[in-house]
Order: sequence, then structure tokens, then C-alpha cells
Amino acid sequence: MELIIGISGASGAGYGIRLLEILKETDIQTHLIMTKAAAEIIQTETDYDPADVKKLADFVWDEKDFSAPIASGSYKTAGMIIAPCSMKTLGQVAAGIADNLLVRAADVCLKEERKLVLMARETPLNLIHLENMVTAKKAGATILPASPGFYSRPETIDDLYNIMAGRALDLAGIENDVYKRWKENK
Repeated sequence: MELIIGISGASGAGYGIRLLEILKETDIQTHLIMTKAAAEIIQTETDYDPADVKKLADFVWDEKDFSAPIASGSYKTAGMIIAPCSMKTLGQVAAGIADNLLVRAADVCLKEERKLVLMARETPLNLIHLENMVTAKKAGATILPASPGFYSRPETIDDLYNIMAGRALDLAGIENDVYKRWKENK
């Protein structure tokens, strides 16, 4: 199985990094598309160097490389998770403006009816953001706001990353046990 991981230039680059770390320990092959803005955010928000993040993926594609196999619907993948998904990327996906590989790969997932999970990262949301989310949802995407639950009593930032990474993997149809699930308290 192959899964595309996109990291856009929104705050929350740790979500995408955590997904890559989790998937590195599985048989799932990952295709990474990291935007230039994402590389800058990674350096600002984390202790990772973008080159080290790229080493977590099986395949790394430049955001301008439209010759990458994931730019074609005939290349089969299980789908794509964009974590985090900036409002710019969300708007491009919603409008079908595939001017880079990140958005083209998302567009391929939509047209081929593959899983597309957009971990939207922005607050507060304006009407344009909300309408773009509705449009992307109508087109087949799953909108997953980066809003972790607290019933598992997270103690660290890594716990929060795990919650959202686990939820994204759930939505992509990938079994995992990286976060504490809801249990009935009796």
C-alpha cells in the first residue's frame, strides 16, 4: 500500500512529521510532498531539519514536479493526507487549481475517488474558509480540523500529535493504535 503525505505551509508541521514517523514503522510506502513554506515552518516550529523529515518518507517529490507518478490517476495509491492543510491549499483544492504537485495529487485523489484527508489548520475561520471546506467535502474530501480531543488526557505535545495523526490514519482507512480511543466510563 502507498499513501501520499502532504505538508503545506500552515502552522502544525508536527502533525505531518508524526504521520511520517508512524508510517515509517509499517509496510506502507509514503510519498512526501513538502512545500517550500512547509520547510520554513518546520524550521520555525520544530527541532527537525527539513532534510531529516524527507528521510522519513520512501519517496520525496518536489512541489513543482508534475512528472511524479502521483500526478497521474493511473498510478494507484490508497489516497492522501495533507497535514497540516493551509487555507491556501484548501482553497486551491476546493477550486481545482492544481498549480503544484501537492494540489495536483489531491485533485487526482478526488477525481479517482480515493481517500483525501485535509487536516485544516487555521483559527478563527472566515466565511471563505468555511465555504471552501464545504466545497472540498462535496467533492469527496474529508475535512479534519486539527482539533484534538482531550478525553484521553494528553500530557505532552506529542500526545496531541498522536491523537490527530491517529484520527487522520483512521479516516484514511489505516489501522493504528497511536492514540487512546474513547472508552465508556462506568
